[in-house]
Amino acid sequence: MTDDPAGGLVVTGIGTVSADGFDFRTALGRRGYKYLPAASQYFLAAAKGALAQAGPGALEAVGPEERGAAVGTNSAAVALHHTMDRTITATGAEDLSPALAPYFSINLFGSRLATEHDLKGFNLTFTSPRVAGLEALQAGRRAIAAGRARRLLAGATEEALPEGEPGADRPESGAVALVLEPASAARSRGAVALGRVAVRSFFLPPRVAASADGSWQAAVLLRDALAALGHRPDRPLTVTAVLDGSPVGEAVAAALAGRTPTGWAPDERAPGGRPVAGRLERVPAGAGALEPVARVAAALAAPAGHPHAVVTAAAEGNTAVCLVTPGPGPDPVPDPGSGADATSGGTGDGPGRSGGTEASSR
Repeated sequence: MTDDPAGGLVVTGIGTVSADGFDFRTALGRRGYKYLPAASQYFLAAAKGALAQAGPGALEAVGPEERGAAVGTNSAAVALHHTMDRTITATGAEDLSPALAPYFSINLFGSRLATEHDLKGFNLTFTSPRVAGLEALQAGRRAIAAGRARRLLAGATEEALPEGEPGADRPESGAVALVLEPASAARSRGAVALGRVAVRSFFLPPRVAASADGSWQAAVLLRDALAALGHRPDRPLTVTAVLDGSPVGEAVAAALAGRTPTGWAPDERAPGGRPVAGRLERVPAGAGALEPVARVAAALAAPAGHPHAVVTAAAEGNTAVCLVTPGPGPDPVPDPGSGADATSGGTGDGPGRSGGTEASSR
């Protein structure tokens, strides 16, 4: 069973925005956007581009209560919070900008998007380290499968971190937005299906990742997540791994490369060797959640029928796998609304949850 009897959700629009050279007046309009935080401007512009590619009727074909949004971010508010702190300590809270003060809450960064596009089904914000953008896709798809909406705008947005903030040497600044709708709806209005995306997330505790069998544990979880997404182990798969140099990142990288400990009796979930067969590319992770979603968007441009996995992990243990299937092929994903979880890794996390099943030590 899939999200939609006619074949599941497909991506019909992609919008990408870089902070380099970005001018909100050109991207959004000269009036009404000046006092929005930069991360909100970026995501509004990315969503505008995605909707333009999706074409007329992408949202309008359904009522406002059937439209939803999900956005992931790690650093959208950090620079703004620093500015607020300096203002309060220097001259007092009365000197905070009335236009920007409400954005002390990270949940408001997507509020303008919901207002502009009349998104009344749901409007979710995710902040889990590095995986927040992929969790936005995961939870958004599940919410649609549960009947909470029929159209989805999802992605990630980030703002550069202030100097001295952890991760400021690996800044991310920009946004990526995807439009998802049922394949039947896309066909009925003549829209091009760019492909399908499906996500499983899990948790690999840093203490487990740093142990002698950390890469083995990571391989088990990755295999389970890919199996839950419908990938067959014997089918070649291009993998992009967005990872840092933390114990968790290194354990996942070693598992993907097949560098698991030798001399142990493997079980049926981890039969030894790499959890996937195919080309592997490792990409240095940035400070936030933007790069994994950008890699998903890039993978959708591959030739139809060439599956691609984007894997990412944070030092804190949050890990996610996104299976990308370019073109209008069949959806390989089990019904995410059924509540069925992957055996030990990919979980059925609902909206607002960031965790998964914790790996256990041998």
